[in-house]
Amino acid sequence: MLRVDSIDQRIVSELVADARSSYAEIGKVVGLSAPAVKRRVDRLLDRGVLRGFTAVVDPEALGWGTEAFVEVRYRGNVSPTQIRASLEPLPEVVAAYTVSGAADAIVHLRAADIHHLEDALERLRGVDMIDRTVSTVVLSTLLERPPPPEPRK
Repeated sequence: MLRVDSIDQRIVSELVADARSSYAEIGKVVGLSAPAVKRRVDRLLDRGVLRGFTAVVDPEALGWGTEAFVEVRYRGNVSPTQIRASLEPLPEVVAAYTVSGAADAIVHLRAADIHHLEDALERLRGVDMIDRTVSTVVLSTLLERPPPPEPRK
């Protein structure tokens, strides 16, 4: 685990809350000058603590309001690289994870509507190496948040 001090943690918290904050604005909160904040942000980027800056988009507002999580079981011994390569061509796959348990991977799908989701699931099931899937359609999102900057101890 990369070590960050309390000031770095507060800088990360400020950026998570609003990545458009200026270094001067962040500096006022954490008690540093804008150039000092910039140096710390650059260091956090170099060390991989921060991986970049992005806009947070509401998928539903863009027409991708239907989602599902799919347990995927592959035939034989399949590497994570092969799993990733089999899923990348499907634009509805927004995230995929290798997991412990009966499934080899959990896939997060997003679609425009239930018919689009059904089509995406059929294309997913059609991937050559896939043996079986179990799908769970999301009805509502109860909680979604970024991780806190400091892990619990």
